[in-house]
Amino acid sequence: MKTSEARRAVAAAVSTASSLGLSVDDAVVLQDSNKLTLRLLPCDVLARVAPVAQQVAQFEVDLAQRLTASGCPVAVLEPRVEPRVHERDGFAVTLWTHYEPVAPHEVPPADYADALARLHAGMRTLDVPTPHFTDRVEQAQRLVANRERTPELAEADRELLGDTLRSLRRVIGERGGAEQLLHGEPHPGNLLTTRNGPLFIDLETCCRGPVEFDLAHAPEEVGEHYPGVDEDLLRECRILVLAMITTWRWDRDDQLPDGRRLATEWLGRIRAALDRNG
Repeated sequence: MKTSEARRAVAAAVSTASSLGLSVDDAVVLQDSNKLTLRLLPCDVLARVAPVAQQVAQFEVDLAQRLTASGCPVAVLEPRVEPRVHERDGFAVTLWTHYEPVAPHEVPPADYADALARLHAGMRTLDVPTPHFTDRVEQAQRLVANRERTPELAEADRELLGDTLRSLRRVIGERGGAEQLLHGEPHPGNLLTTRNGPLFIDLETCCRGPVEFDLAHAPEEVGEHYPGVDEDLLRECRILVLAMITTWRWDRDDQLPDGRRLATEWLGRIRAALDRNG
């Protein structure tokens, strides 16, 4: 967020928590992206804050409650307050349990795969309206095609990304395999190590598709421990996801530190993967 907007977002979170009877003397910024993630102290609550116009907080709150009730490994809402979206000064504020990380911070591949399989099992029992994974691929395709939004992307690289996104979206879609509700981005940054075991966060990216699309966001070793994986589909999904995240890095508004260097590196990985897979 811009500095002025971030200050307002922090104030909205502090005043919201205080109005609910939580003690707040300090707010520590844990993440600043399309939403602000704060640790409120001394009540030790995690607050997630986003502009009302950009948020899907109600969907995330509802889904988290249903997954928690099903015993899925997800972070839970703060139990001391009503589980809902609070609106203040143009921001949507949600309050969550803060989990103190435990060592080791890197989740072993077998534990990662087990947590993701349990999440998927719980998600299969839910019927909620969500986008299809190809909708997100289409967003990346539109960004690649928009030279104004991606002015630093060389034409040869633009063609590579566009062709890769288009062809793999078609190939994976034509497989016609089983699809279900997915996390959407279960990468290591969205998996906490806690005393309660690995817990997934950030449910706003949920979509429908094959489980291999989710697995493509995890380290490669995780797929070796996940039951019933279609290896060919997983290889295709890995290249597709790599093309998607590479595309986001070329967005002129992307704020990821070192994003351009990563984007260049990932273009090389895409070419190598396509060569290996014909």
